Amino acid sequence: MSMLAYLLPLTLFAAAIVCFTGPGLRPRRSLAIVEGAALAVLAGAVIFGTMAATYGAAGSALIGANGIGLQIRVDAVSAVMVLLVSFIGWVVIRYARTYMDGDARQGTFMGRLALTLGFVLLLVTSGNVGQLVLAWIGTSLSMHRLLLFYGDRPVARLAAGKKFLFARIGDVFLISAAVLLVQGFGTGEIAAMSAALDEGLVPQGTGWAAFCIAMAALLKSAQFPTHGWLTEVMDAPTPVSALLHAGVINAGGFLVIRFSDIFLAAPGFAMALLAVVGGLTAALASLVMLTQTAVKSALAWSTAAQMGFMLLQCGLGAFPAALLHIVAHSLYKAHAFLGSGSVVDLARAKLGHRLSPVRPRDAVLSLAVALCAVGLTGWAFGVTLETKPALVVLAAILVLGLAQLVALSMGQGARGPLVIRASLVSFGLSAVYFALQLGAETLTAGTLPETGSVGPMLQVVMGMILALFVATAAVQILAPVRLAEGRWRPLVTHLRQGLYVTPVLNRLLAPKLA
Repeated sequence: MSMLAYLLPLTLFAAAIVCFTGPGLRPRRSLAIVEGAALAVLAGAVIFGTMAATYGAAGSALIGANGIGLQIRVDAVSAVMVLLVSFIGWVVIRYARTYMDGDARQGTFMGRLALTLGFVLLLVTSGNVGQLVLAWIGTSLSMHRLLLFYGDRPVARLAAGKKFLFARIGDVFLISAAVLLVQGFGTGEIAAMSAALDEGLVPQGTGWAAFCIAMAALLKSAQFPTHGWLTEVMDAPTPVSALLHAGVINAGGFLVIRFSDIFLAAPGFAMALLAVVGGLTAALASLVMLTQTAVKSALAWSTAAQMGFMLLQCGLGAFPAALLHIVAHSLYKAHAFLGSGSVVDLARAKLGHRLSPVRPRDAVLSLAVALCAVGLTGWAFGVTLETKPALVVLAAILVLGLAQLVALSMGQGARGPLVIRASLVSFGLSAVYFALQLGAETLTAGTLPETGSVGPMLQVVMGMILALFVATAAVQILAPVRLAEGRWRPLVTHLRQGLYVTPVLNRLLAPKLA
């Protein structure tokens, strides 16, 4: 399994080299090789996942010295991520072969895609902090070259420059965390660290290491207030956007999941930081997304919101749920970006259709329906405040989302059938949600900590986050009424600009990045 894990990224690296040696227009040999390599990697990922499921967790011998170097970790997390990255990579490369047809640098572009995917595979199979840091930096640098594929565009240079700056700051935090962990545990092997923590050994500096990992993850996943670059890299080709939003941006969440034992052993400050910043970003970005008129900009704000929600899950200790979120979001967002042209066509076809405003009475009734749906299904799956309080908070956020679905159905014509259908859908979605949560916990049992009780600090944070999402849902439900009355229009203007955080950062950083 270790040899196969190294063979997967090496195959993509070899394909990238071939593409770089044939960088011209329609390089048939390079295109055939890189697409064949992506398909071979996908087949290898299926074999890797099957072997991991059959033989269980394992690790390779160290290639390095003093406990630091190259090392593979095979477990449920790495198997899921390898399958996910390989599948999305194959789809993006197939799409890019047609999308970039006619570009004079098509071979170079395909090579950069393969190089980035190779580093991502090396990252998700890392069993040692040495390999993890190397792959983390390699992924960032190769993605930077993709974002600058049209480097003559000023907006592309500014966005890529900001991303490069924040990524290097994140690298400093990650390297600092690696140094603290190696000093504390005497090894860079991640599995050995988890085993030591299971035995009750919590070295001095573990809390600072968790804080540094949290900062690296927040910077990698474009969280507030450093989120602006993610919404400005729209000048890159669509395959780059798909790879970024469906793959590379998830690296922050994966990092936290991989070091979940460190976070649980450390003081609660690091997890509280993830929950607060992630929840704030999710709430803000979800509101800004609704004000965007460009499809790709709306999808970019959606990604920022989804990454915030994923890190919120990590901050609440629901690591299996966060892994499930990565899979679901990656598949959805890859499809959304690669099909963004079709989204525009569908929107044009539906011009003239407007949703009716939601009345306060309908909002209360819809909230009651959603609460019954989520509460009953959650109880049936054994989710209670005593057993899994974090999942209860996440379920409460699900209630708010489903309530909007039912409320919108109440505002349309033929209300009876629509309301009944929306109510049944709410029960169905709730059942699927909790079933997937249970499935994720079962799949990662023994690899990730089970979602359990939380400390006093996180209990306070959970209350704050829940109040924030209630306010966000209220704004989303009441906005059509307020806008129809001519109110809240200034709020829409401010939200469309992202509360002006990004323009302020641009004024500060543009002279230095020019």
